[in-house]
Amino acid sequence: MPFTPFHLGPAFGIGLPLRKYLHVPTFIIGNIIIDIEPFLVLVLGLKYPLHGYLHTFIGASIIGILIGYVMYILDRSFHTLWKSLKLIENYYRPRNYLMAGVIGTILHVLLDSPLYHDIKPLYPLLTNPFYDPELTVLVYGLCIFLGVIGFLCYLIILFRSS
Repeated sequence: MPFTPFHLGPAFGIGLPLRKYLHVPTFIIGNIIIDIEPFLVLVLGLKYPLHGYLHTFIGASIIGILIGYVMYILDRSFHTLWKSLKLIENYYRPRNYLMAGVIGTILHVLLDSPLYHDIKPLYPLLTNPFYDPELTVLVYGLCIFLGVIGFLCYLIILFRSS
């Protein structure tokens, strides 16, 4: 996605319905953290590919595991906030954080792969077999649709909790 906020649609649209199994805050962060790579390249003017190692399934998985672990450690400090925002239901096992981190980062790469020729999702393979610019409208539409689903799920969660 050229605009990282589009990744919030799938984060909420998939994460909220699965919040019994996935730690939603970790899933949200996993969906958007991968774009720290092109952000740093652009802002710092780095001589590094815009979509480099984090935009591969291997790199995304490693970052997803790290995010899951960090979020598990930080949950003691943020549990009350997540609970008050209705993003979580209960306490989770470490695997719920790890799954959320890895699935979130992999989903990011899957959504970006049809849009950008420079992504190498199957690194060390140096091609992108998923690149298909004709899917751009479909990918954006899916992100928007999932964002609407996520918004409706959140309204339902808020309504049921009051």
